[in-house]
Amino acid sequence: MSPPSATTTETNVHSVNGSQKPSAAAVHEPGLSEEEASVKMPKFPGPPKFDDKYKEREYLKGRLAAAFRIFGNFGFDEGVAGHITLRDPVDPTTFWVNPFGVAFSLIKSSDLIQIDHKGQIIAGGPVRLLNSAAYMIHAAIHEARPDVVCAAHSHSIYGRSFCSLGRKLDTINQDACAFHDDHVLYESFNGIVLAEKEGKDIAACLGKKKAALLQNHGLLTVGETVEAAVFWFMSLDKCCHAQLLADAAASGRGEKPIVVGDEEAKFTYKTIGTPVAGWFSAKPTFDVLHRETNGDYLN
Repeated sequence: MSPPSATTTETNVHSVNGSQKPSAAAVHEPGLSEEEASVKMPKFPGPPKFDDKYKEREYLKGRLAAAFRIFGNFGFDEGVAGHITLRDPVDPTTFWVNPFGVAFSLIKSSDLIQIDHKGQIIAGGPVRLLNSAAYMIHAAIHEARPDVVCAAHSHSIYGRSFCSLGRKLDTINQDACAFHDDHVLYESFNGIVLAEKEGKDIAACLGKKKAALLQNHGLLTVGETVEAAVFWFMSLDKCCHAQLLADAAASGRGEKPIVVGDEEAKFTYKTIGTPVAGWFSAKPTFDVLHRETNGDYLN
């Protein structure tokens, strides 16, 4: 699919003394008039729709398997830590997750295991091992957030580094605007999450947001699609990296990074921080994975 810049033919102009002149104002700038904002972002496409829930399940399991391959490619694996879950469209009280101990980069659709609300494995691949922490965190999130189809958590290097600072991200660039007023800090660390209460505490802290910084632990993102949850995780880890670099560079000069204004950040969020924007932003990464693996993850 061609990028918007390759398919848009309109010109951003404004009227000066009755004549049309090119405008130097950015088309996303808050306060632009209808006339000035003549170049608009195209409407994003969306994920496929299914009438058959069983066909939807198979499709989504393929997307979940792809998500693990992507996490492996990005180095988000750390031994056996990390998990991504998918709410089952056939039985929404259950979810699919990676079998404990299987490498992200090897996971196939047929390897995934299905977990019920009691934490029991009821279906899935040959490795029937469940990471207890995966169940405690994700079961609580899926129960508290009916809108969440997918939740992702892993110990990425920049995410866990930034989470040691005990603070939220500043909105210091355009990409960070996707998380403006849409992420939380979970200010507790009690070791590996093996207790139901802590899972529920994390879900309560997350509230209606798309992401959480788990202090001394790592990142957690959720989405209405597998793709959105995966993209929010990738982007959030990069935002943590950018924040660490910017803070280090600024502190060396006795300064602080410049923060995007609240109005501008909220305006930008409407374009890049929505569920469909998350889905669409992940599409190229999923497409590349499919080409590079010849769809091996679908087996």
